[in-house]
Amino acid sequence: MRDMQISPDHPLLLRIVDDIATRGWSQQNIFLPERLTRELAAECRKRAAEGELTPAGVGRGPGQEVHEGIRGDHIQWLEPGQAEPCDAYLNLMDSLRQALNRGLFLGLEEFESHFALYPPGAFYLKHLDRFRDDDARTVSAVLYLNDAWLPEHGGQLRMYLEGETSYDVQPTGGCLVVFLSGDMPHEVLPATRERLSLTGWFRRRSGELF
Repeated sequence: MRDMQISPDHPLLLRIVDDIATRGWSQQNIFLPERLTRELAAECRKRAAEGELTPAGVGRGPGQEVHEGIRGDHIQWLEPGQAEPCDAYLNLMDSLRQALNRGLFLGLEEFESHFALYPPGAFYLKHLDRFRDDDARTVSAVLYLNDAWLPEHGGQLRMYLEGETSYDVQPTGGCLVVFLSGDMPHEVLPATRERLSLTGWFRRRSGELF
């Protein structure tokens, strides 16, 4: 289980596929083994201590800018071969990519992901994960890395469902949330303590929308 190579037909992955098919999102409170969650959190903190995480921008390409009034997280993108825990996670997400393609015929070709560290008080205002001029990002996946998180710590992921009904996800370590990138407005509420996650997107071939 160390390399996290599991079958796309694993029941856990099929539950996610079924949730996406029926309601457009899925929450799995126990997705990763506790040990791997701890190792990923330690890797995120190590990179932060070494100054490798940088303020996240808004937008894409040359027009990307840092706006702390919109989002306040610090990030670093994952690359294969950097660290064993990260490779284990990327392998698992590739299994999920295959399961989503088999079940929903989404044509997902790759998965991109970054560590996200929100300092106390930081937030990310309501937004969609898909860019207005690029529909490559198809399915979003957020894995939380926080130990002993309590509701009073804040930092919830607030998703806006149909009819503007909202649903809050506690950012508890090992919890995975998956949703359709272009259909789920969401925001990150401020927290009273440091908040860690791995945020990523399953991407298909980009198509020009304009």
